[in-house]
Amino acid sequence: MTPPATSSRFRAVWWLISLGIMGTIWWLSSSADTPGPPLVHPLDWIAHFTAYFALAYTLGRATGRRDVALLIAVWWGALDEVHQAFVPGRDAGVTDWLFDLAGVWIGSRWATRRRGARQDREGEAETIRNQTW
Repeated sequence: MTPPATSSRFRAVWWLISLGIMGTIWWLSSSADTPGPPLVHPLDWIAHFTAYFALAYTLGRATGRRDVALLIAVWWGALDEVHQAFVPGRDAGVTDWLFDLAGVWIGSRWATRRRGARQDREGEAETIRNQTW
């Protein structure tokens, strides 16, 4: 039986959330002025980190695979930076993308980590020791 967090229904919800985050990132990048007060360094980098952490986390939950979540989110961040280079009043920055990458790295790892993996290994080792041949 598939655990509830990885069932296809829950994965579909995670995909919808991921697409919503991607759309929000694109929408915010399409305007010279983002809603709210202007973010100065380092607050804008924290915003980049947080947005891409959330994107990678939801992609990791949607796909169940760290590498796929990482690849999609990293490319989305690169595409977004290129997109910003063509929006009047915005600029593309490698530093922004590096903060995106940091958020992606941690978000994808958190989403796909196995809870209780150590207890599982210990339980398997105990089972093997107790088996009679």
